[in-house]
Parts: sequence; C-alpha cells; structure tokens
Amino acid sequence: MDRRGFLKTLAAALAAGSARVIAVEFDPFPPAPRLGKPLSPVGERSRFEAHVRRYISPNLPSLHTGAAFAPISELDGIIHPGGLHFERDHAGVPEIDPKKWRLVIHGLVERPLIFDLETLMRMPTESRIYFIECAGNGQNGYREPPEPTLTATRSRGLVSGAEWTGVPLRILLEEAGLKPEARWVIAEGADASAWVRSIPIDKALADVLVAFRQNGEALRPENGYPVRLVVPGWEGSIQVKWLRRILISDQPAMSKGETSEYTDVRPDGTVDAFTWVMEPQSIITRPSGGQRIELGFHEIRGLAWSGFGRIARVEVSTDGGRTWQAARLSEPVLDRALTRFTFPWRWDGKETVIQSRAIDEKGNVQPTREEFFRRWARNNRYHYNAIQAWRIRSDGGVENGDPPLAGTRLPPLAAGGCGGEVLDG
Repeated sequence: MDRRGFLKTLAAALAAGSARVIAVEFDPFPPAPRLGKPLSPVGERSRFEAHVRRYISPNLPSLHTGAAFAPISELDGIIHPGGLHFERDHAGVPEIDPKKWRLVIHGLVERPLIFDLETLMRMPTESRIYFIECAGNGQNGYREPPEPTLTATRSRGLVSGAEWTGVPLRILLEEAGLKPEARWVIAEGADASAWVRSIPIDKALADVLVAFRQNGEALRPENGYPVRLVVPGWEGSIQVKWLRRILISDQPAMSKGETSEYTDVRPDGTVDAFTWVMEPQSIITRPSGGQRIELGFHEIRGLAWSGFGRIARVEVSTDGGRTWQAARLSEPVLDRALTRFTFPWRWDGKETVIQSRAIDEKGNVQPTREEFFRRWARNNRYHYNAIQAWRIRSDGGVENGDPPLAGTRLPPLAAGGCGGEVLDG
C-alpha cells in the first residue's frame, strides 16, 4: 500500500472512532528545569530504555557457549546497535590486545603473509550493510506443539543488521598470490574453541570482508574485536570472529562446525553439509508475541531478509493465511540486508491470526510450517525459516499462532539449541 492509501486508511479509522487520542494533563508553564548532566566522552542510553536488552535463555547450561537474542521487537530500522546485536559464542569472549593481534595467511599461496592491525587498516577498504544470522535462528519452530508464549525475540532474534567496514578478502589473497590448486579458505578464530570454518575460494574472492568496524566504530568484543569475517548472506557460524589465521587449502577442514554441527537433516535421514545460504525470512515484530493491542488502527511492522539477495516483496495476511496483501517496503532495500516492512491494519476486536511471508529477488518464497517440514526432518536444528504466525486474542493479547503439525505427535526433542531454548515441552 502506498502513502496515499495509508493516509486514507488512517483517516477512515479516525472517522469511525477506532483510533483515539489519549488526553493527558499538560502544564504549559512548568518550572524551569534543573541543570542537566555535563558533557560526557561516551554516550549512554537513557535509563528509561534499560529494559531493551538481549535475551539470554535461563536454560543455557553455560554462559560461555550459547547465544543472546537481539530484542528485535524493541528495535526499528535495518541497522542494529552494536551492543544489541545478537551474540553467539562457542567458548566465551576472548580479550585481545589490538597491538598484539596478528593475522596469518599461509598454505597454498606464493607469499605467506602476516598482518598487524595497523597494516591491515592501511589496505583499501569498503563499507557494506549486511545482515548476519545464526543458522540456529528460529529453533523454537521445531517445538511440537508450538509454545504459546513465544515472542518475536525468541522466535527470530538471532539476526541483526549492521554496516561493516573492512578490507575485501580478495585483496589480501591477491597480495599473497593463490596457487592454482587453491580451492578453500579455512578461517580460524582466536577464542578458546579455536573455531574453524571452510569457505569456497570463489565466495572468498567475491564479497567476503575482513572487517574491523561495525556501524562506524571498532567491533564490540562479543562481535569479534578486533577483526572478524563478514560473509554476506551465509550462516553466522562461518563468519569467524576474532580472526587470527587463514589457511589456503585444496580441501575443506571438515571441522566440528561443518560436520557434527551446522548440517541439515532431511526426513529420510540423509544429512546435507555445507548448507551455507540463509533462505528468505520475515517476521512481524509489532504486534507480536507477549504484546497487547487495542481496538482500532495499527501499523503492522516487521523485518524481512534473504541470503540470496534483495527482498522483492513481503505479503501480510490478517485472516490466518486465507488472503494476502502486499506490504510497503521501507527504503533502502539492499542486497542481503534487513528490509523493514509496514502494513496499515484496523483491528475489529475479533480473534484472528496475522503473519507475513517474504519473497526474494530470485523468486524464493518463505514456506509455511507444513512446507518446511516436508523438506527438513523434525530432529534438524538449523535454517528454520517457516512463516511465523501471531494470534490476536479477543482481549487484545498476542500469542504464538503457529499451527501444530498434522499427524501423530513425535517424542519430545531434547532441550538445547544454540539459544538454550527447550525445543519441546
């Protein structure tokens, strides 16, 4: 719906009395305010926003291995603050002195190289806006039956958007000189797990960044300080944080993070490895689980993204999926970045289910829950991108509206997942 249609809808809601103005007391001549706080070298959020924070599941057995969810229902726009970007760690957050940091590039290269941070930052740089999403985002969708109290943050909060600045990996590899048999980039982090992931050489030469800035400032420690990889459109675990070593090889590392973890199980029991690309997703963040709405006009708001490219369209249903209408995409709509969408809606007070689905520029469509589980097994753990539904109760409360799966209920899954959420009750 365009701006003119939006304003017509709002005007009709006001005329019908479904949108109301709240009267508040206002003193036009308040006492002179007291002297405020002095200048400060580093800004801080208002104390009244202290409730906006990452969600950490109480079910995590350790705070050194797991994830903290970005509070996506409390954020707007397509760039998230560094301090609220989702966090995924495998062995805690290392403290790295940037003066002692080094990056080694070796293996199937003509000239092995060692970079310190100052030398790296002298290289040609680029700034790009991309999302990063944990492959475990959406793991609560594997619950059966669905959990009624699910929130937007717990549903899809392992995704964040940022502007990343760094040196294209291509430039560093060209400086080192790739040998003809080079096929894989094996990246290693400096955390206690020595996290290792393998990237095909074609992807490494195409668009991977060796990043040292996030939203204009140095990376936050939990986001990979001082240097990390940004691999546009691919799962978060391959975007190695605290980068310290790049080995050029003729074969992948076949590390834990690409064999026993971050692989996908099909219904027939076969396992797909190297399923890197994050498929199209969307979620309505307002109204969403745990919130409450009043009778009348509301702007439905949400986020969409795809690892295959730009979002071409987002459709919204306010009647449980029977009909769909196009939402408005807020500019800019960027390649492999979060895209914000809005849809004007008047709630009549009756119970209903609202949901969104994303379609990317390659024609990939976000699946229903039933369609997703025809492709992937119930004991899978990754790449859940099914439509998230929200049920609006007649009292205005909002809860998880995902439909239960048809057929016989399977045995409960174990507690776990990178977010520490219980996958089945």
